[in-house]
Amino acid sequence: MKFIISILLSGLLTYAVGIYGDLPWWSFVITNLLIAVAIPQKPLMAFAAGAIGVGLLWAALALSIDMANNHILSTKVATILPLNGSYSSLIIVNALLGAILGGLASLTGSFVRARKGA
Repeated sequence: MKFIISILLSGLLTYAVGIYGDLPWWSFVITNLLIAVAIPQKPLMAFAAGAIGVGLLWAALALSIDMANNHILSTKVATILPLNGSYSSLIIVNALLGAILGGLASLTGSFVRARKGA
């Protein structure tokens, strides 16, 4: 149950900070760290919760933005990057980047909690 709550909180707070906060793009890292400190989990579970929450959110947001402009912008960006103009590859890379950042932030929070309790 803590795992599901962590996933939902990671996604929800990442969205809220990104949309409603006047903060830098990386500020969701701090929220994921705080979630992992507040909800005790093993490090692997904390990493997975943060990665799933942020990765799914970033994939959904990138897909919705991409579909809104008929893949025009993402195809041009994918052409500049070494993705051979594949907009779907760009969305996958975007989701993986978000998942790694969210997972590492949650993992760090889990380690901070373990260190604080020691």
